[in-house]
Amino acid sequence: MKMMKVIGVVAFVAAVVLVSVFAVQSTTTDAAVTEKIANDYGVYALPMPAYLEFAGERVPLENPDIKERMDRELHVNTYWQSNMIIMMKRANKHFPRIEALLAQHNLPDDFKYLAVAESSLDNVRSPAGAAGFWQFLKGTAKEYGLEVNDYVDERYNLDLATEMAAKYLNKSKNRFGTWTLACAAYNAGNGGINNQLERQDVDDYYDVLLNPETSRYVFRILAFKEIMSNPKKYGFNLRSTDMYQEIPTKKVVVNYPIEDFAKWSKDQGINYKILKIHNPWLRDTFLKNASKKEYIVEIPEEGYYQLN
Repeated sequence: MKMMKVIGVVAFVAAVVLVSVFAVQSTTTDAAVTEKIANDYGVYALPMPAYLEFAGERVPLENPDIKERMDRELHVNTYWQSNMIIMMKRANKHFPRIEALLAQHNLPDDFKYLAVAESSLDNVRSPAGAAGFWQFLKGTAKEYGLEVNDYVDERYNLDLATEMAAKYLNKSKNRFGTWTLACAAYNAGNGGINNQLERQDVDDYYDVLLNPETSRYVFRILAFKEIMSNPKKYGFNLRSTDMYQEIPTKKVVVNYPIEDFAKWSKDQGINYKILKIHNPWLRDTFLKNASKKEYIVEIPEEGYYQLN
């Protein structure tokens, strides 16, 4: 009986010691992990750039409200690293084409970052029905002369949609006098911006109180411009081999109906999938084209895809 008591006491003491050791180890480990995170992970508050501009128009960073709004977008987008890296890769592929189109239609180069803000340079469709890189609604697209139906949706045609965006933005600039307000109007509509400017008796984007989305809109675009123009400054390291590349294409004029795009694609030396990748504005497996309208279809140059 005494032996049992001795064994019990020894076991109890051993358990206490063991628990104490584990507690010390746990505390030490937590502290070590905390120190490692602080030393190695390197999450820092970002310094505000001394000067920013949009389309040649200075951002009044001396205004505390403006500085805080810019600071927010700079941090949100810098530390959403995966999204930013993908957009940088896509930009390498799509920016040269967009830049040339913007210059052709007398639009400042900074508006390429508006396309980034709208769609992340992807042919997406919003819950509201806006589509393509420039995110046009169906009614607005038709108003500006784009074809939108079950067979063809030219909002997904980068050349035509960029031309339409340039027309819309130039019209807004002529109405409001600044590119910054034209940019805001792209998000809120010309009527919406005009109503708020008149109601609040101001004439500048940085002075008008707008809905939360439009209040952030220009600053998001500015953040994309700043980060994508200075990737290393914000901790992004991409090699040339990491970047997506534009694939050269030849243009084929189509002014006739096509009964089966899969068969037609093979006649062009590609397949249906590749046809749709390069021509996302073709929305069905065939093209009626009873009016014999002239479309330009892009076909990748030979050798860029390995077909089975």
